[in-house]
Parts: sequence; C-alpha cells; structure tokens
Amino acid sequence: MFSKSIKFRNFQKAEIKQSTKNKLKDILKKDNDLIRSLSKNYNDVDNLKKIIKFKKKGNVRIIGMGGSILGSQAIYNFLNKAIKKKFIFINDLSSKRSKSSEANLTNLVISKSGNTVETMVNANLLIKKKQNNIFITDKKKPSYLLNLANELKAEIIHHKNYIGGRYSVLSEVGMIPAKLMGLDVKKFRQLDNIIKNNNFLNSLVSNVDAILNLVKKKKFNSIIINYDETSDYLFKWYQQLVAESLGKKGKGILPVISSMPRDNHSLIQLYLDGMKNNFYTFFYCKEKFSDRLKHHNSFSTDKFLKNQKISDIIFAQKKATENVFLRKKLPFRSFEVYMKDEKTLGELFCFFILETILLGRALNVNPFDQPSVELIKRETKNFFIK
Repeated sequence: MFSKSIKFRNFQKAEIKQSTKNKLKDILKKDNDLIRSLSKNYNDVDNLKKIIKFKKKGNVRIIGMGGSILGSQAIYNFLNKAIKKKFIFINDLSSKRSKSSEANLTNLVISKSGNTVETMVNANLLIKKKQNNIFITDKKKPSYLLNLANELKAEIIHHKNYIGGRYSVLSEVGMIPAKLMGLDVKKFRQLDNIIKNNNFLNSLVSNVDAILNLVKKKKFNSIIINYDETSDYLFKWYQQLVAESLGKKGKGILPVISSMPRDNHSLIQLYLDGMKNNFYTFFYCKEKFSDRLKHHNSFSTDKFLKNQKISDIIFAQKKATENVFLRKKLPFRSFEVYMKDEKTLGELFCFFILETILLGRALNVNPFDQPSVELIKRETKNFFIK
C-alpha cells in the first residue's frame, strides 16, 4: 500500500465502496489550501529562508499547545537519531518550570490565534530578549503574542488562517521546526506520490469503510497498540486529530494510546475479554540496531531467549498478540515500519489526515472546526474578569 518502508495490513473483510472513493477524489481535486500543504506545490520557501540564520545557533525551545507543537514533537521523537541539535518542548503549564539564560538558545513560539493562554504564560515567563526568537502566528490579527514578538523584535512568520493546528504539521508549523532539526523538508510532503498509487488509495478507502462499519456496530474506541516508544508523540498528534475533528453532534471516535509491551501486563486482559466496543491499530518499527541478550547460563531453563535481540522479542510479542486477536475475532489493522526517515513519516501524516477528513465527511460532521474548544477558554477567562 505505502512505499516499501511501510507494511500495512488492513482490517479483515475491508471492502472498497465507490461512494467513499468518490469522496476521496472530490477532496483531492478541489483547490484546497490545506490539502495543498501536503504536496510539493505548497510554497513556504520564503519562510524557510528566514530561519536559515538560526540553524547554526544553539538548542531550540518550542513553546506551543496542541496542534501547534504535537506535530513537531512527533517529528523530533520519530527521527531523533538523525537530529544532532537538542530540542525542548514546552506544551503544558507548570509552576516549577526551569528557566534558561542560554543566550544562544532559539525560542520558537507557535500559536495561530496568538492568544492561547498556556502559550502566552510560558512565553511571558521563559523568553528573554537577548535570546533568538521566532514567532509563528497570525500577523493579520492583533494578539498578545504578536505584540510580544514586535516588542522583542523577533522573526515573525505568518500562520495561515485556513490551516487548523492539528492539520498544520506539513505547513510552516511543522516544517520550520523540521528545518531547524536539519531534516529535508521536501521529503515530508508525499501526497503527490501516494495519490498516484492505486493500492494506497484503495487501501485508504477500504480502511475508512471498515472503520465506519465498526462505528455502526457501536465500536467507538480506537485503541493504538504501540510497540515503538519513539512513535508516542505521533499518536498523541493522531489522538488530537481524530478527537477534535470527529467529536461533534454526539458522534466521534475516542483514540486511546496503549504502550506495549508494558500494557500486556495490565490492559490486555480488558482488550481480550472485556467489553467489545473497541477496534485496534497495531504499530511497530523495526530498529536497525538493537541490544542482544548475553549468551548466559542463567537461561538454561529459558533457552529460547538466548542471544535474542530486543527488537526481535518485541516483534514476536506483536505477532503473537495479533494471532490471539485473530482467534478472538477482534478487529484490528497493522502498520510495520522498516525505514525511519522523512518520507516514511510524511506518508503516515498524509494517510491519517486523509483518513480523518474522509471519516468526517461520512459521519456528516465538519472535520475542520472545533466549536466546543473555545468554551473552556472563555470560562477560564471569566475567572479573571470581575
């Protein structure tokens, strides 16, 4: 389905419905700026040039919330072995945040509105004028962060209003951090390649139709069985993408991340013998270099473990769990990644974004808005306005 780097196993009995295929064709044909951000035609050359001078600076601290930061953290964790510079991610509020006086530190502050409370607070507390500062925000609307950026004489990059945070990973929001990481930005945008692949399109459509069929059977929980620690933030990004895009009108899918093999000793009992309102995504990445167990006499009673690689043991656990799921007739799909690079991650980003948009259209909800998100923001603000 994907390139040779990814092996995908779809849900059993996954069918291709022409109506869903037509929806996908319609999405790809339209002059849609969000979809364009997934392709090589997206133009962010000028913005990427603006930050070249920061590449040789010291470590980078990214300040943001939700979709403004999860994509770049997914990139950093997934491709960490190829990244030489240290990145610090500030994506929460803490009263005990350590402050850095490092003059060569680059602060990258990201907020589309420029008024995200947590980002405002962290930027206020952490940023120093003598540091290198970049702000990605909407330049057309007055905001606290835009005012702060002007006060600091920081580099300001316009956050395009038509690209929501959770969909912005392949726009400036994700690609400027990727450029600072020393990665090849052009390789992330894989839409042009994958839409030429009929196997990919058919697999995507049948995957969406299988999920819709599961939702009709009241299976609303999407459990990610993740066997790769470096993909944790990839699925935190995916979690927001699915929950915020589809959770409307009393509908939606609840994405839950389950870390393996740890959860084999806790949650697996529930998955196998508990309520049957879940469907599952298995995710595994093959590591090129893995520790090998020592050929030790202590293994005399467990000879099968002698001289085994950790990566092979994890893979065996994944395959064994899938076999049990098959016998239990539990619905699952499976991703196996054999090459960690920009292209592979770009394919995964494109797949999950297109999947979510298609699911939204089929469920008759707008996958691009988040009408209830502002409720907490307004209620919080009311506490301080007397």
